[in-house]
Amino acid sequence: MNKTLIIGAGGVGNVVAFKCAMNGDTFGEITLASRTISKCDEIAASIKAKIGVEIFTAKVDADSVSELVSLIQQTQAKIVINVALPYQDLTIMDACIECGVDYLDTANYEHPDEAKFEYKLQWERDLKFKEANIMGLLGSGFDPGATNVFCAYAQKHYFDEIHTIDILDCNAGDHGYAFATNFNPEINLREVSAKGRYWENGAWIETAPMEIMQVWDYPEVGPKDSYLLYHEEMESLVKHIKGLKKIRFFMTFGASYLKHMEVLQNVGMLGIEPVEHKGMRIVPMEFLKTLLPDPASLGPRTKGKTNIGIFAKGLKDGKPRTIYIYQIKDHEECYAEVMSQGVSYTTGIPAMIGAKLMLEGKWRGKGVFNMEQMDPDAFMEELNTQGLPWKVMELEADEDRVVRV
Repeated sequence: MNKTLIIGAGGVGNVVAFKCAMNGDTFGEITLASRTISKCDEIAASIKAKIGVEIFTAKVDADSVSELVSLIQQTQAKIVINVALPYQDLTIMDACIECGVDYLDTANYEHPDEAKFEYKLQWERDLKFKEANIMGLLGSGFDPGATNVFCAYAQKHYFDEIHTIDILDCNAGDHGYAFATNFNPEINLREVSAKGRYWENGAWIETAPMEIMQVWDYPEVGPKDSYLLYHEEMESLVKHIKGLKKIRFFMTFGASYLKHMEVLQNVGMLGIEPVEHKGMRIVPMEFLKTLLPDPASLGPRTKGKTNIGIFAKGLKDGKPRTIYIYQIKDHEECYAEVMSQGVSYTTGIPAMIGAKLMLEGKWRGKGVFNMEQMDPDAFMEELNTQGLPWKVMELEADEDRVVRV
């Protein structure tokens, strides 16, 4: 019987634990671990009450390689699913190397003291993963994750060459708060307030935060203001998609969210350097996180839909082609199934699917991999059966869904 260790008990950890328990034939004995064991116990109780499956819980400091190694050995896990903070990717990877256990995460490494994220330090562990005869799968969320697989699927089935890709992330959900983030506030606000970047003709082009905006007409949602950000999946896709000339990432934001973020940034609340306050050293961003609603608490409040996909243009048999692959999910449906809102759901399902394919031997390899390096077909099939059915729209070669730039 397989044994599975999930590290992280936030909104995504809740979804992963639920869905692994629902696929117990693959995941076997499941342990959910976090620094705060009470959160794990609460999720375990919800799973037991809702679907009648028992999972184990444990306490672990994911910043400590020795604690992680001890827990992996204790649970005899065959795979570690990392849905903790991106700051902890490297310690969890190193513990998996030491134990000879497969690894999966949903977001690339971020240094806690620098607002920057990249795959460099994770890719550098490729040789150690090979030497340990194990597999590491990076970025198995939705974006990154499913969007990478959408690109690989488009490359395999619709194009000989993909020339341009726009990744389009729309959350049209309403949680009723004046301001809240749908995943870890610290990670979310660092990402959104950073400078934008896109890749064109072999070079990265930097933009001011929120400098580029287009109104995109999202199916079943409608036109939404969509802003160019830098997002990590582009870093790997430029290496693996044939013929690529340009790739961008857009995410929707409402006026209220942007105004709150602007004010918070202007008064220094998004700072990541410690400041002196009444004789104590505090990090403004960390303090702000304690004031904002816990993203895991948004599930019962959130209504509306998400729509995330890729819009690709290229050539097939020498002729121009345009394909739009996207997935739509209703927040209330997510909560009814696993007691989480849609952003956690759309991240957690791909994490579970990636781990499932690894345990079943459908995705195998020695070393560290990004999602688009795997054969996309099995993953796309699992999306349809695990709660994230997707659609393909073929447009005229020169057509798009931009309402206004």
